[in-house]
Amino acid sequence: MKWYIIGWRLSIVDDIFRWNERLGIALPELQQEWEGYSEQVRAAIVTQWEIIRGTIPDRVFAYERLIHVKQAELFEEEDFETSCCINSEIAELASRINDLHIWYRINQEIEPRRHS
Repeated sequence: MKWYIIGWRLSIVDDIFRWNERLGIALPELQQEWEGYSEQVRAAIVTQWEIIRGTIPDRVFAYERLIHVKQAELFEEEDFETSCCINSEIAELASRINDLHIWYRINQEIEPRRHS
């Protein structure tokens, strides 16, 4: 019986998180207000989010490495149009890092609710 309940909770949690190709992580898409979920489902959501959240620093580091590669390309590039494209790619990577930092801080807003 316990496995059935755990499987049911995982199924609900799986329905809440959607893969975001741009950021390379699954993000929560709540279908109702936070308080509308049972305490058990909220705990499962927070647990799953903690697992996902733990991968964010690695994603940021990977994007930072790509930025360094692109900056090296930009330094060597002489064609103006190509350098503009590389600069746009760098800006997009920096935007992803910014978005990941925002998602990383989301936990600070969920945690107090978890313990109240």
